[in-house]
Amino acid sequence: MHFLVISTPRPEKPSEARANQKAWWAWLAPLIKDSTAKHVYTKLGRGAVIIFEVDSLERVHALVNQWQECVPATFEVMPLLPWQHQAAIAQAQTNPMAL
Repeated sequence: MHFLVISTPRPEKPSEARANQKAWWAWLAPLIKDSTAKHVYTKLGRGAVIIFEVDSLERVHALVNQWQECVPATFEVMPLLPWQHQAAIAQAQTNPMAL
């Protein structure tokens, strides 16, 4: 399963956040290496966007909590479907109420 996670860190001076940012990159590095973090982008200013590939809701929950330990923030979490799923439904002209 893929999840899009967008963070909005609490406001503080960038110089005060450096230790947290360093911890976050150390936490994230193995997730990038093992492809749990499929795509990682930092937002202009502060915050990040990551697409995680995990096998359960519990795993994404754990990742967001670990992230929160490194950088206190609010999060938007969105489950993602492969585009092929919706394309097949559209091509079959399936009524969404019949799914």
